[in-house]
Amino acid sequence: MFSFTITHKDEHSLARTGTVGTKNGSLQTPAFIPVATQASIKSLSSLQLQDIGYEATLCNTYHLYLRPGADIVEKLGDLHKFMSFPGVMFTDSGGFQVFSLNSGLVKVDDEGVDFKSYVDQSSHRFTPEISMQIQHKLGADIIFTFDECIHYDADLETTKKAMARTHAWATRCVKEHQRLGGEQALYGIVQGGRFEELRKQSCEFIQSLDFPGYGIGGIFGDPKKESQETVKQTMQWLEYEKPKHMLGIGSVDDVFEYVAMGADTFDCVLPTRLARFGYVFIRPESGGTKDNKFRFSIGRKEYREDSSPLDPACDCFVCKRYTKAYINHLLRTKELLYHQLVTYHNLWFFRRLLSEIREAITEDRFMEMKKEWLG
Repeated sequence: MFSFTITHKDEHSLARTGTVGTKNGSLQTPAFIPVATQASIKSLSSLQLQDIGYEATLCNTYHLYLRPGADIVEKLGDLHKFMSFPGVMFTDSGGFQVFSLNSGLVKVDDEGVDFKSYVDQSSHRFTPEISMQIQHKLGADIIFTFDECIHYDADLETTKKAMARTHAWATRCVKEHQRLGGEQALYGIVQGGRFEELRKQSCEFIQSLDFPGYGIGGIFGDPKKESQETVKQTMQWLEYEKPKHMLGIGSVDDVFEYVAMGADTFDCVLPTRLARFGYVFIRPESGGTKDNKFRFSIGRKEYREDSSPLDPACDCFVCKRYTKAYINHLLRTKELLYHQLVTYHNLWFFRRLLSEIREAITEDRFMEMKKEWLG
């Protein structure tokens, strides 16, 4: 049931529009995928997510394994029924959380990873097979292979060892995925850290397993230019015709840069997490720039008596009905409504941005739009 069709190729870059097809609907790309970590976009309902215009969301395997448990989700139907979201659903493999939420307490061997639950410190073990079994029970449309996640700045030998393990685990994921059957599309994850030769090797190996799509992982680096160069190299070694998903990438400048390189989908907690910390995304017409990362802090004193909307250039219901002063008040008094309003606005910002990017690509003016936003 899975398909990917490229509908337009930009004349001035590698950007393209496309359609991902699944049994639970289609997804127009490039697309930003909001993260519903525990089968919930924090502070928003699935109906509100649809109201904003999102066709897809991503849930986290690690968290749903711990609570409520994959068996319960499977018993109740699948994630679509459990969270009442009828669109396209992704689940990650759980690997990133296993490694990042355990403060070095994980024990890794060639078979899998031992870790402790952040909820109650109980002991657990993930293997490629277990990750596949959990994701099949959760029932998302697009799932990912289980990989070993290391820091972007890891040295050559550490990165090489982790990549070899990731490749071995990918092979086991494919075998278990085939054994389990079903209509889910399994994406393979490319690793290799910041080393060009390793990235090339990883692309070659992952492609040899004939995945329907690819996830690009391990690209959190500083300075950002080095990370972007790594992605550019990676893109040139992957099959053009298949979809590419950027794992954990969601800043405005990264979206533009990676779309230009041929990326199709992005998942990131950035707009929802920053909303909870008081940050509001704004468009260039309202003062958003690359330097201020297209956002401002609504909690500042200067907004206590400001009767203007969060973003005068935004057409979401929050900006149509509420003022900066009111939302500043909600944040300062810790009212729960604050989280809903700013999260809604921030996700609207990204939905509109990607919609405009798709339109610009189809009209062969994407690079012009990129320059207008980033300078």
